[in-house]
Amino acid sequence: MYRWISLDNWTYSRIFKTPFDVRKWQKVNLVFEGVDTVAQILINNITLGRTDNMFNRYSFDITSVIKEVNFVEVRFLSAVSYAAEQSRCHKAYSIPPACPPPVQKGECHANFIRKEQCSFSWDWGPSFPTQGIWKDVRIEAYNHYHLIYFSLTSFFVKSARQWSLEIESIFDVVSSKPIAGLVTVNIPKLQTQQTFSVKLQPGEGSIVLLVNINKSSSVEAWWPNGHGKQTGYNMTTTFVMEAGYQIEKFSKAYFRTVELVQEPIPGSPGLSFYFRINGRPIFIKGSNWIPADSFQDRVTYDTLWLLLKSAADANMNALRVWGGGVYEQDEFYDICDELGIMIWQDFMFACALYPTDQNYLESVRAEVSHQVRRLKSHPSIILWSGNNENEAAIASNWFSIPYADREVYVKDYVMLYVKNIQEIVLTEDKSRPFIASSPTNGLESVKEGWLSQNPYDTHYGDTHFYDYSSDCWNWTVYPKTRFASEYGFQSWPSFSTIEKVSSTEDWSYTSNFSLHRQHHENGNDQMLQQIGHHFKLPQSTDPVKKFKDMIYLTQVMQAQCIKTETEFYRFSQSEIIKGEGHTMGALYWQLNDIWQAPSWASLEYGGKWKLLHYFAQNFFAPLLPVAYEDKGVLYIYGVSDLHVDHKLTLRVVVHAWSSLEPVCTLAEDGVIVKAQSAVPIYKESINDLLERCRNCTRRSCVITFYLVGEGGLQSPTNHHFLSSLKDAVGLEKTQLSASVSQQDDIYIFVLQTTGIAPFVSLDVGSVKGRFSDNGFLMTKKKKVVVFYPWEPTSVEELEKSLTLTSLMDVV
Repeated sequence: MYRWISLDNWTYSRIFKTPFDVRKWQKVNLVFEGVDTVAQILINNITLGRTDNMFNRYSFDITSVIKEVNFVEVRFLSAVSYAAEQSRCHKAYSIPPACPPPVQKGECHANFIRKEQCSFSWDWGPSFPTQGIWKDVRIEAYNHYHLIYFSLTSFFVKSARQWSLEIESIFDVVSSKPIAGLVTVNIPKLQTQQTFSVKLQPGEGSIVLLVNINKSSSVEAWWPNGHGKQTGYNMTTTFVMEAGYQIEKFSKAYFRTVELVQEPIPGSPGLSFYFRINGRPIFIKGSNWIPADSFQDRVTYDTLWLLLKSAADANMNALRVWGGGVYEQDEFYDICDELGIMIWQDFMFACALYPTDQNYLESVRAEVSHQVRRLKSHPSIILWSGNNENEAAIASNWFSIPYADREVYVKDYVMLYVKNIQEIVLTEDKSRPFIASSPTNGLESVKEGWLSQNPYDTHYGDTHFYDYSSDCWNWTVYPKTRFASEYGFQSWPSFSTIEKVSSTEDWSYTSNFSLHRQHHENGNDQMLQQIGHHFKLPQSTDPVKKFKDMIYLTQVMQAQCIKTETEFYRFSQSEIIKGEGHTMGALYWQLNDIWQAPSWASLEYGGKWKLLHYFAQNFFAPLLPVAYEDKGVLYIYGVSDLHVDHKLTLRVVVHAWSSLEPVCTLAEDGVIVKAQSAVPIYKESINDLLERCRNCTRRSCVITFYLVGEGGLQSPTNHHFLSSLKDAVGLEKTQLSASVSQQDDIYIFVLQTTGIAPFVSLDVGSVKGRFSDNGFLMTKKKKVVVFYPWEPTSVEELEKSLTLTSLMDVV
């Protein structure tokens, strides 16, 4: 319906008065922070230049053409037509993929334009190939000299046992002679002040200053969420030059080191792959970030804060900014710095091969140096990664390239990611590691000429893993990898989220709407199949009830699947089994949504938490007991991200589905859970356990367990199902009720149940906010849940909006 918009060419224009006397300034620039994407820029009918890269900053010298009143135009070309034309002109050989799969309803040749790749469609998002001015535009006027980029990176000098800061300033000097002057750097909190004499050469150039932090000051490092504080120090840098004005730059200085450790592991072939922050190995817990909207100008500070705070609230310490979207806005990284969310930063290349002609490479080189200069001061960014899945695309031959032609694509790959992107990154930023792709075998890929035979090898680097047909409760299907950087399952967003963009005839699992919004091949069927392993499918004759039941079950299934897989990765961190293990990262796919549709996300479009996000709060908890079964034996591991060992009590409670009274309880005292590791703390054969808890069978009982220690230290309560819930015996529909009251600016929900209720979901429709817990197994008569509103609400509104659902409400 709206596709014509992206196929048309659009011109943006306006008349503006110059707010200053042009004659007083030696240089005047028109600066575009972001143009999306292909445009000709004119002022007073004189062409200033052209743009062809959404991720670049463009600055045009308008000193000789600016008047008192001006007419400025930005004449865009359709991105879709431009990409097609670029592909047509690339005659020597084709560069796949030509088009996305039909199910994505997308546009072709996204790889021929430096633009947000998913704007031409993706398997979780629409095709809205935008064109316009997507970032700030301004006029800069200056005499003598002007500061273009300013960045600081911290280093710890081991030999001197001292922190230092490298400060880089990039200037444009207008005068024909060098300009001398003084630069003073002052960090009052660290009793550090240094003055440097500098000389700026004519033209564009940089100066690098090394500031040594006063040794008698104790520096607080920046730590990831859950591992310490995110301390930053106010710093003032003053440039006093002999000609022209002085510049005062206020910034925050952060101190942290990062190493990507790839070393041999005893008893295992291959190499480790983990991050050390400030000398401490950190298990990476988090998800993958995609653009928060198809229209970037809608993404406000509040949008970002809500999503990122939700990540931190779910005990995440990291996100991967995925390579098919955009380099995020400055505020995104500011918030991550503040919340302690580490960022794995992809460059914007994804699931495709790319051209390497001269013009294309020049554009990419400008993009990369701009983005690295813009972003490298952020302590939250711990890794640069060249692309998403492009090493795998060549290695696994996704695009059916004949073997005889492979070499040309390998050469292009090395040319783009190694000889251009990596070269610039290593020149511009020596403070953090770089890998060429994800998944990759890291150093092993480098050794094999940057393209390993199998980038999914569990003995090296990171892996992406998706399997929709196997039973997701079966942990043996998951790779015991060094680092799981993508894995996931789909679900549908809440009815309240879908309702906003649909009408009554759409409210069925098989409606045209449901098929249209599903952009992943067989996605809706795969969810049904996965649900069918363990749950009964809804049979209600009321179509809307049936649709709501389906939505609920997809969310239950997704949460339980990703819980099982993530817990597997967490309990694999300290062991090597058959040469595999030492898993040190779990980033599920994906955190957020770009529109209202079925997807892998745990946060819906608008920020509402799916059940998965509530589960993540538990499966990423700093202290967690995890259970799995192997050959009829139940194992419980104590998983800890805490910095010290703890002596704890493990409580194991067995319930019959038919009663709120426990069948039997066991308390294991003096359990040692080791700092930052996963250790086995309990082992019992299921037969012995059922024997011990008389009247229990696999079908009639369920196991819950938690760790408790001194000083209020307690893990979440975890559960282990002994059979599929569709086979559960004694599980009856219960009466669930809730009373709501207000306490300051939060709301207290007191839940009551007449029997055991699995996957209890509280939903308050489109009232914005989140609960303290959701989707839980209710084994006690009463439970208190807190609601944290994101905007003002009332007890009345919450009572009116509340829907309580548990598994047995699905009929």
